[in-house]
Amino acid sequence: MVDWEAVFPGMVLNRATRTAIARMGISDPTPIQKQSIPHLLEGQDLIGQARTGSGKTLAFAVPLVEQCESTMRRVQALVLVPTRELAIQVGGVTEELARSQGLHVTLLYGGRSLGQDHKALQRGAQIVIGTPGRTLDHVRQGSLKLNSVRFLVLDEADEMLDRGFAHDVDAILSQTPRQRQTTLFSATVPDWVAQTARKHLHDPVMVEVDADFQGLPTVEHLVYSIQKTDKMDALRTLLDRRDGAPILVFGKTKHGVKRLAGQLDALGYPVGALQGNLSQPARERVMKDFRSGAAPILIATNVAARGLDVEGIGQVINYDLPDSEQLFTHRVGRTGRMGRAGEAITFITPDEDRKWREIERGLGHQFTRKSWTREQRTAERREKAQEEFGLEESAVRVRPRR
Repeated sequence: MVDWEAVFPGMVLNRATRTAIARMGISDPTPIQKQSIPHLLEGQDLIGQARTGSGKTLAFAVPLVEQCESTMRRVQALVLVPTRELAIQVGGVTEELARSQGLHVTLLYGGRSLGQDHKALQRGAQIVIGTPGRTLDHVRQGSLKLNSVRFLVLDEADEMLDRGFAHDVDAILSQTPRQRQTTLFSATVPDWVAQTARKHLHDPVMVEVDADFQGLPTVEHLVYSIQKTDKMDALRTLLDRRDGAPILVFGKTKHGVKRLAGQLDALGYPVGALQGNLSQPARERVMKDFRSGAAPILIATNVAARGLDVEGIGQVINYDLPDSEQLFTHRVGRTGRMGRAGEAITFITPDEDRKWREIERGLGHQFTRKSWTREQRTAERREKAQEEFGLEESAVRVRPRR
């Protein structure tokens, strides 16, 4: 157990907050926490950029609970996030801190009844964490009053300010006081995000930690040029080499993810599928199986690119190429978290060459590419046979697939 007095040394925090952090087994702040928390405690607006797995949630959750008052039964802090999974993750961290100070946290996201949300809000939550759509529903229905908000967070700010969410986010922010403190956090902050954000922030401090893509030393990247007809065969080869660590495979569409997961399941792989059409209970079952190891291979759309915090994901496979460098960064950020080693594998078909070059330009980094061929699968199978049976190379005969 960490001694609470040794937690986050040099920061002006109350004992309850330090004790809660100590219960998490944490004593020293990560770089993004060390650089952001003092500014936020001083009441400054802030834009924070750091790679996924760097501790951004605690960077805003600590000053958030420090500035809320348990005696005031109104919503004082609002955190907006793009996905249900991220709302649950951020809620778990924030509740750990809030509980010790008598503060109540309410989560608002789709997939469950509005009545359940109403009851939670009526109990007098001081902190609300929600997705834009569900949060705006409550604002319009009058069940959520934001006129007392003093601390506002946009988590995964690049997505929150993009066209898909921007209208709802603007509508929500218009219901909050102009004198609030506002902070944005994300792994990627393109120029357009910084420019758009400034209409919501006042003289913000910019904190960048490992913001450059090349600041990801714990992730090894393997990029393969491949024919579309060989992708399934290549994926099976990779999955056959798994060492027990969870593997996250990204597809592009809901239908494609469902189909790919079905094919792998029929072949006997322990697989689950996460995509936007699932009900909330179904999503929670999939994630429970993934975290427990019952289904250690997860096929997912970009819904898993943000906020999916699973311990020890050993490998991320981009079965389908993402649409942008931002999504690429968020996807591969699911592995190699908090300094652990990870591997990211990306397939590129001939029709994706132009898109891949755009992603590389956006990242400011050019990757080494290799060709994935059927002959490579033969070599992989030969190597596996040697490892399993101790056979000499000359004794191994693997018939190529036709």
